[in-house]
Amino acid sequence: MDFFSIIIVIAGLCLFEVVSSIDNAIINAEVLSTTQAKARRWFLIWGLLIAIFLIRGLLPWLIVWLVTPGLGPIQALTVIFSSDARVVDAVEKSAPMLLIGGGVFLIFLFFHWLFFGIKEFRPGGRKVFL
Repeated sequence: MDFFSIIIVIAGLCLFEVVSSIDNAIINAEVLSTTQAKARRWFLIWGLLIAIFLIRGLLPWLIVWLVTPGLGPIQALTVIFSSDARVVDAVEKSAPMLLIGGGVFLIFLFFHWLFFGIKEFRPGGRKVFL
């Protein structure tokens, strides 16, 4: 991979993270607007720590470790930071299960909105529960 490609990938990932973070901040601000200051502070601190370190840090390591049986936990950690072909193989092996899990979650989210969500059919109109 040449230097220009690396810069493009890093810039794309940074842009994605910024857009996702802004979206998360808007949703969190709306949800947390009705809670006490102590609860907001607790949610933001622990939410950031869990989202950044646990989900974006430990989850990829856990996936590589569980999908590649020949690797121990320490080896899986070192393989993640190298350009080893085993990482690519582990991601390719785990992709179908991850996509199925994500797809099922999105379908359930849609069904929840479809059957349990309050819908407004016209601006300023009355809310209808379907």
